[in-house]
Amino acid sequence: MIVVTAPTGDIGHQVVQDLLHAGVPFRVVARDPSRLTDEVRAGAEIVTGSHGDAGVVREAFDGASAVFWLLPPDPQAASVAAAYVDFTRPAAGALKEQGVKRVVAITALGRGSPLASKAGYVTGSLAMDDLIASTGVAFRGLANPSFMDNIARQAITIRDQGKFFSPISGDLRLPSVATRDIAAVAARWLLDDSWTGQSDVPVLGREDISFNEMAEIISDVLGKTVNYQQISFDAYKARFVQFGMSEAMAQGMTDMAWAKDQGLDLTVPRTPGHSTPTSFRQWCEDSLKSAVLG
Repeated sequence: MIVVTAPTGDIGHQVVQDLLHAGVPFRVVARDPSRLTDEVRAGAEIVTGSHGDAGVVREAFDGASAVFWLLPPDPQAASVAAAYVDFTRPAAGALKEQGVKRVVAITALGRGSPLASKAGYVTGSLAMDDLIASTGVAFRGLANPSFMDNIARQAITIRDQGKFFSPISGDLRLPSVATRDIAAVAARWLLDDSWTGQSDVPVLGREDISFNEMAEIISDVLGKTVNYQQISFDAYKARFVQFGMSEAMAQGMTDMAWAKDQGLDLTVPRTPGHSTPTSFRQWCEDSLKSAVLG
């Protein structure tokens, strides 16, 4: 039995689809099962509740051989540590109690870098990984750079202003990955019951690309001029606070962006095994274009 957490999120719902296509038994943990598709409700076992709750994860992990672990967003958390480590503590206990053999988790690049200790969400994510690994479970942390899909969150601004924003240098080439590729990698590891040990699995996308290069591709795909605008880190943080984030979580986002601007995501050499198929142009054609133009 495979357990999938966050099954309605950007990555989780695609992992679920991959498991449905594989025809394997699996179980999902969902706070609101009504958000699941009819296909998932018919094809999966459902445990209702939060995977930060001890009773819920004990029930969900009963008889499970593998778990897909992904945190839900908590923009109003009191601290990054609370959002990542404290949320995961009940699951770590349940992994040991229920004898789960393997965990595949969504995490971040940066392990071993001096920047990792002051990188906000990345720092919290790596600490979460350490907590899971301390249970002795076989573990694969899918270490990702920034998601292409995050740019779609600025679809209205791209449509109305012809701009998108970040505090990261416009000329800095960094890896970027599509969530559908992350989900495909996760599903492969979940369906493979032969692996042991603990390690990170870098998932770097197809290419390193700068925000200025992204703007050129977006302009070409949309048939309209779109520019990238670098903003200050203070302005970046203020936008998150304005949208309702706690001070601590907004600072965590800002610290992560600062570390990426310093090259955090370039710590892992690109190899064919670390690369994934979807190019930024292909993602724009498949996803961003419809998000912007409707």
